[in-house]
Amino acid sequence: MAEIFSLTLDTPAYKGDATINTGLFINGKWVKPVDKQKYVMMHLSLALFVILGAATGKIITAIQGGSSKDVDLAVNAAEEAYKASWGLKVPGSIRGQMLLKLANLIEQNAEEFAALEALNCVGCVQELKYYAGRADKVHGKTIETTENKMAYTRREPYVVSMLAWKVGPALATGNTIVVKPSELTPLTALKFASLVNEAGFPPGVINIINGYGNIVGKAMAYHQRIRRIAFTGSTLTGRKIQEASAKSNLKVVTLELGGKSPSIVFDDADLEQAINANMGQLCCAGSRIFVQEGIYDAFMKVFSAAAQHLQQNAGDPFSGNALHGPQVSSTQFNRIMGYLDSGKADGAQVYTGGKRHGNEGYFIQPTIFTEVRPTMKIAREEVFEPVGVVMKFKTEEEVIEIANNTTYGLACGIFTENVSRAIRVAHALEAGTAWVNTYNTIEISVPFGGYKQSGIGREQGECVLEHYTQVKAVHINISLKL
Repeated sequence: MAEIFSLTLDTPAYKGDATINTGLFINGKWVKPVDKQKYVMMHLSLALFVILGAATGKIITAIQGGSSKDVDLAVNAAEEAYKASWGLKVPGSIRGQMLLKLANLIEQNAEEFAALEALNCVGCVQELKYYAGRADKVHGKTIETTENKMAYTRREPYVVSMLAWKVGPALATGNTIVVKPSELTPLTALKFASLVNEAGFPPGVINIINGYGNIVGKAMAYHQRIRRIAFTGSTLTGRKIQEASAKSNLKVVTLELGGKSPSIVFDDADLEQAINANMGQLCCAGSRIFVQEGIYDAFMKVFSAAAQHLQQNAGDPFSGNALHGPQVSSTQFNRIMGYLDSGKADGAQVYTGGKRHGNEGYFIQPTIFTEVRPTMKIAREEVFEPVGVVMKFKTEEEVIEIANNTTYGLACGIFTENVSRAIRVAHALEAGTAWVNTYNTIEISVPFGGYKQSGIGREQGECVLEHYTQVKAVHINISLKL
């Protein structure tokens, strides 16, 4: 039996106990890593790693991490579950009932899930409910060929899929799964695992392996019996996963990767709608901001005031009134501070912010750069923090060309009262999602994914179900007499 982590919180945001099993979840059971010797002797090296609170930089707990041996066990369990008690042996309506029960259990524990998410840094309830309703609506087709022949197709699962987190469509279509949560934020995944058996899923259908990307993630990416990978993260890691797929068993890969998304504010925009001053730790964050020259001064006044308001309300997510939280880790904190230094060195002007906030935790001031050239590092690379670069433009044609001059294509925002222009620009921008007079309004029923180096495939909506099934064509000669 793996170790239990318990925490009692008494804060304005959450009051209560949070209890998490810190082990690996394989075949319906909590287990310690195979390499127990490493767990005992190596402490925080391979079999045990530390989770830090981003708001304080202090240790929350130690989590047990797996190795390739644990991945093998999880894949064995997943394959056995598929053969015996999952896949198309279980009707879609039954799979949907389990997903719905799991969603309801998460909803019943919503405050604890929210607390754990705040500790690490729940939209999964909505996702699970949506795909619970889709589970019995995955159909093949009957195809007319000749009078003497018929053909039909059916959509079959991949058997074992490796996921970073989004489990709904994989389970709805009958796949068994091995999940590797982020080593920085595993607590919600572990809490999720504690509800799997209660929801009625057979042992081995859902397996969760904690660990570092270069150990557990790599073992999964190269595994010969994992046939499907869905990954959300950096473009660099996405490339490594594709390479691993090519060098192993040609896994089917879908990737939701980074972005440097443009927000375009035209002269006739509603300024309040155009101010998107959220945390910024989202791959689709609109951190390249193009403002038409006629509204530029008014925009900067409102935008800088919003950034300063965030800075004045930075704090621990459990405080109950914090609007601006910390970075997820010291690595990310140091990376962003490096980008701030790069922007200053390249000649960009710090309009507001540009420094660390406070002396504890991983807080950085919301920062706005002006006098930015498109060739600067801060205008080209994903920063993942409320660091906005603001550039002035004159014409629609000019801004479309500059906005598309990027290796990314995840999302874009257009702010204008001119509907014709909004549609025209949305179609012209090379991005998988275009928001008009809104931003980050992601709907579970609408596909989401990127162009260019922002990813392959789509998450969410009905079309994602195709990514989790493979088509089998069956041809039948009906001319034979019985």
